[in-house]
Amino acid sequence: MTRTYLITGSASGIGAATADLLAAQGHRVIGVDVHDADIVADLTTHEGRAALVEHARDLSGGTIDVLIANAGLATESTATVAVNYFGALATLDGLRPLLAGSSAPRAVATASMASLFPVDDELVDACLAHDEPAALHRAQELLDSGAGGLIYSSTKRALVRWIRRNAATPEWAGAGIPLNAVAPGIIRTPMTADYTATEEATKAILDMVPMPLNGIAEAETVAHLLAYLTSVENTHLCGQVVFVDGGSDVVIRGESTW
Repeated sequence: MTRTYLITGSASGIGAATADLLAAQGHRVIGVDVHDADIVADLTTHEGRAALVEHARDLSGGTIDVLIANAGLATESTATVAVNYFGALATLDGLRPLLAGSSAPRAVATASMASLFPVDDELVDACLAHDEPAALHRAQELLDSGAGGLIYSSTKRALVRWIRRNAATPEWAGAGIPLNAVAPGIIRTPMTADYTATEEATKAILDMVPMPLNGIAEAETVAHLLAYLTSVENTHLCGQVVFVDGGSDVVIRGESTW
């Protein structure tokens, strides 16, 4: 069965690996990124998010089988908030109507094992309140106070909480759409190049993100998981955050599942 996939962040890393895998399986892939994509859109802006919805509707003919909200940033910046949370929601909520015409609609967001790290509760709460001006203001306050390192984990914590809140609602599960997330550990991508450039840097990042099972992963590892979660075979996973992290979740949280 040939299906139509829309993948944000498709120009590199996990997005590119997933697009290549799905295309090789014979599926149609509509890529979205700030460059080198079928839809060029800046998800930090309202205009870019609106352009995404408009062009996706035109290119797909009004129906998409799968949404993969993968675009993300890991910089200490307000843009990380705009893309990782508000851009992801704009993708999922904005394009959800296009899933209505699919016989087996699916949606997945790319979160991170960093959702387990310390966060700024004020930033998380502003995101979940859908108050983007307040969230961007709080992110700037964190940057000004030298606490910008909390921004990335806070955006990913907010995203997985949104997934958990919404997956079982009439708009998603009630409409027959499994909504889930993946939470990668350290993956070899351009985003993580600085963390793995030297032996010393690699050791430092693995001290922070322990990955006892096979160490740092390639982007294709996450791509295969995304391919399953968005396949017609996945009929009952609902609101799950699937850690593909070499065991860092287990090391950090131990036997606890909450």
